[in-house]
Amino acid sequence: MVEIVNIIAGSPCDSCGIRKGDTLLKINGHCITDVLDYMYYAAESDVRLDILRNGEELVFEIKKNEYDDLGLGFSTFLMDSKQRCSNRCIFCFIDQMPPNMRETLYFKDDDARLSFLHGNYVTLTNLEQSDIDRIIAMKININVSVHTTNPELRVKMMRNKFAGEKLKYIKQMTDSGIRLNCQIVCCPEINDGAELERTLNDLGSLMPNIESIAVVPVGITKYRENLFPLTVFSKEGAGETIDIIEKFQNRFIEKYGRRVVFPSDEFFITAERELPDSGYYEDYPQYENGVGILRSLIDEFGDALEDAEFSGIRHVTVATGKAPYPVIKMLAERAENKFSGLKCDVFPVRNDFFGETITVTGLITAQDLINQLKGKDLGERLLISESMLMTGSNIFLDDMTTDDVERELSTEITAVKNDGYELLDAILYS
Repeated sequence: MVEIVNIIAGSPCDSCGIRKGDTLLKINGHCITDVLDYMYYAAESDVRLDILRNGEELVFEIKKNEYDDLGLGFSTFLMDSKQRCSNRCIFCFIDQMPPNMRETLYFKDDDARLSFLHGNYVTLTNLEQSDIDRIIAMKININVSVHTTNPELRVKMMRNKFAGEKLKYIKQMTDSGIRLNCQIVCCPEINDGAELERTLNDLGSLMPNIESIAVVPVGITKYRENLFPLTVFSKEGAGETIDIIEKFQNRFIEKYGRRVVFPSDEFFITAERELPDSGYYEDYPQYENGVGILRSLIDEFGDALEDAEFSGIRHVTVATGKAPYPVIKMLAERAENKFSGLKCDVFPVRNDFFGETITVTGLITAQDLINQLKGKDLGERLLISESMLMTGSNIFLDDMTTDDVERELSTEITAVKNDGYELLDAILYS
């Protein structure tokens, strides 16, 4: 049961007389405990609601179009609290955060509902058989952080005694037609090499319901005192990992007609190898995991540049992480070569806040921008990636804002989506 805190005006529930403060008990005879129950059972066109009001149980019957929203609002999106991670993974990035940051940055969620609704990855360690049964019954596709299919190694890596036995849920779901996207955080000398081959072989045996697999390198900050000793990938190690992945890609293409497994862009950068062309990434199924972001950006920027028109004089600066810097620099130079009045500087920001081993753009803080760009001629505008900011806000990871940076650097800031069209538009016109 869950309390109703809002009714959307004109919605089916508003029209039938359900009120704010009522308690939702059941939909079509099914008890409602969270958003998945609500969305699944409310999707039907004929809906019976059991409501508790002032101690009295009432029944409301509603006819609507299938999948139309009933119009009820609850105190939280999930209709209860987020499920907290029960692991202590040796590679956990949150454990490597500096102290005294905002509280929400230290929360570790591991919630299958957020996996279905928002694309989060879950480890399955805090799920029981009843949870898996519900996922199968509701035909919910989710994203799973696998890391390794070696049960003993998974226990070691996740420091959770149940981590190995929970691997059985992956087979149960795929056997039942649930399609999974999988993630492997790869740690040198831990789950790379032969262990990575074992994992890819095991996941390949569950096809065709393994939708995709992303292999991403472990991220290591300077805040690892008293944590499990880990190292970043060397050029050679990154190359060897790509080779293993591409060996399995060839097998999967031959058997299933698609690559299935992909290395993240960071592997190509570290290995100092050219980025593959767009066909390599198929439909970009692991884009949010950093797989193919740079190739997509290059292609979009090139298409936009062909049709772009610009005249006049303009000087802007783009701030980016060290890893994507060569690509962003190349794109800026292409724009400068086409438009003689354009000057677009690109500045690679060293990550002093988390440590120089962190080279991605999304973890750049305001204070690193200020410390490294202050006093430089940034032109009429500084362009940054939206990934540096909290979603829907102008707040950086260190709780400073774009207003703070604008004031310190005496220039305006434009936050740009990770999209080649929008990047060129910001360079030329924003």
